[in-house]
Amino acid sequence: MIKLVAIDLDGTLFDNTSQVPKENQEAIQYMADHGIYPVVSTGRPLDGIPDTVRALPFAYAITANGAGVYNLSTSECIFEGTMDADIALPILDYLEDKHCNVDAFIQGTGVSTFKCQEHADALALPPSLIKYVRDSRKRVDSLQDYITENHLGVQKMTLNFFNDENGNAIDRPEIKEFLESNPNVDVVCGGYNNLEFTRSGVSKGVGLTKLAEHLGLKIEETMAIGDTENDLSIIQTAGVSVAMANATEEIKEAADYITSSNEESGVAKAIHKFCIQE
Repeated sequence: MIKLVAIDLDGTLFDNTSQVPKENQEAIQYMADHGIYPVVSTGRPLDGIPDTVRALPFAYAITANGAGVYNLSTSECIFEGTMDADIALPILDYLEDKHCNVDAFIQGTGVSTFKCQEHADALALPPSLIKYVRDSRKRVDSLQDYITENHLGVQKMTLNFFNDENGNAIDRPEIKEFLESNPNVDVVCGGYNNLEFTRSGVSKGVGLTKLAEHLGLKIEETMAIGDTENDLSIIQTAGVSVAMANATEEIKEAADYITSSNEESGVAKAIHKFCIQE
């Protein structure tokens, strides 16, 4: 019996305008009413979970690709796996002259520079996500100074790119090679050709394992729904795994079941199949 369902947000729970379809809302309410934990599973930081999601009966959140697991009602951090300054700062120094938007997720908050805010409208993202990236971050002059002066660890960093005239993400191949050569971090794509990295060994799958242990659940009693590379670890970890119809081929091949797309309330359909007793 499924007792916990971890649901990705962008491209999964959300439609293409970053709204939650009514069918998904009703299915999540059904789970909560029948003793099944609805859990957010996202690359976003805790502060990046919008009010439309918080209004639903989600009990917990696996955030920042597993680097921060929270009780949503109390904001208690159940598990955190951060990159220390000696890992984060050299990467930030390397990225200083690269053509990308850099967001650091720190203690549940997305932090970025004023410089990144100025250029956010040109990012290769849908309008709803450009607005989210532009408007939801705490702004500082220098990420390096902010981390150093406040003695902070970094849960995750997200890099969003600008396209050249041929539609290719500027500097992405070079940056990807640089990050993948670093044994201290794990690199994935969270959608829209971005790059996201956490401390090595930290992932959504690890976050799910930590949360299941906290709740006294067996991993076989969990289910995960996702669509992109940053969902692969949780798809491989959960007792039942579901890929969206709009998921990458890698996610579809790893999942137990493929549901409808995010535009067709695929989350609700998966919940009806595995969690709702007719």
